[in-house]
Amino acid sequence: MATNKETPPALVEVPKRLQSLDALRGFVMFWIIGGGALAIQLAKATDCQPFIWLGGQMEHPAWNGFAFWDAIFPTFLFAAGAALPFSSLRRVAEGKTTRVREFLVGAKRALILVLLGLVINGVLRGNWGEHLHNVRFGSVLGRIGIAWFLALAISLVFGLRGRLIWFVGLLLGYWAAMKLIPVPGVGAGNLDQGTNLADYLDQLLMPGKFYRGNHDPEGLFSTIPAIGTALLGVLTGDFLRSSTKSAAAKSCLLVLAGVVSIGIALAWNQVFPINKNLWSSSFVLMAGGLSLILFGFFHWLIEARGWTALAFFFIVIGMNAITIYLATEGMVDFGHTARFLFNGAINGSLAADAQPWRDLLLTAGTIAVEWFCLWFLWRKKVFIRV
Repeated sequence: MATNKETPPALVEVPKRLQSLDALRGFVMFWIIGGGALAIQLAKATDCQPFIWLGGQMEHPAWNGFAFWDAIFPTFLFAAGAALPFSSLRRVAEGKTTRVREFLVGAKRALILVLLGLVINGVLRGNWGEHLHNVRFGSVLGRIGIAWFLALAISLVFGLRGRLIWFVGLLLGYWAAMKLIPVPGVGAGNLDQGTNLADYLDQLLMPGKFYRGNHDPEGLFSTIPAIGTALLGVLTGDFLRSSTKSAAAKSCLLVLAGVVSIGIALAWNQVFPINKNLWSSSFVLMAGGLSLILFGFFHWLIEARGWTALAFFFIVIGMNAITIYLATEGMVDFGHTARFLFNGAINGSLAADAQPWRDLLLTAGTIAVEWFCLWFLWRKKVFIRV
């Protein structure tokens, strides 16, 4: 490989990877790939109140409300936004690329994520139905791709002040629209499933089927505040890159910002309920506050204290997060491998009526198989990116 003779390799500054961001990403992905099921099965096996409470946090509320499980998806989107100041935006600022090039690269990534979301939804299985009525177009990966890309586009055009204005404007604008714009035959301000403004516009504009018949939590209109979730991540990354404070001080400020965000969310909840289904503005701040607190903790643990080994389990997951997400969404049967490896020992050590413990150990074994596959990729320095 050719080197620049004017600049000795020893003097070339290589940007340090923010491992706390990998740990945050890995932490939330852990719950998706089996941690949530493990918590539920632990509650069933032990019948212990703390575990029962934890298991209850692994399910979405029916409509309004908030549980830990609601924070998983937005925290991943938050982390995607937080990475931008250390990747695309940094390259543009250093003159290594152009805004147009990063815009086009981002658009390509967004399109790939939308297509992968359709694959997970089963589009390749056929049976599309007349006018694609059997195809669900909304998806987790699709929302991440679109919201992340639009946050990138905003960040490429606007500086810190502009990004902050966009963040506040998106949340206030979405609130105003949901409360003030009337739905034909229903009126304004209605937030019930199927008859609110977001669902009405999705029913009008989105093809295919919805996740809940008359409502899709990954619909078009509610993607607007989801851009705010990604922008909150961008603003967080901006702070970490530009601040001259110590790593420990940055960690504390992240946690403090998270507490303030949750406080505002709870106050806003009185007039605009915290609702993941609608990705309400109060939900953005509630989930964003938890994301900031978690990020602050991992930042303190790794960047401030240097205790990387304590978060190594999550870092391994986070560095191939999209890979394991796609694999566990039906592309790879890790459970089959876990049963092959561990069923004999599990069945031989448990009584016939100990099914809850059998399920618990098998889920733990499945997570172990998943993690060691990711560890192998990490060991070989294979990191699959979209």
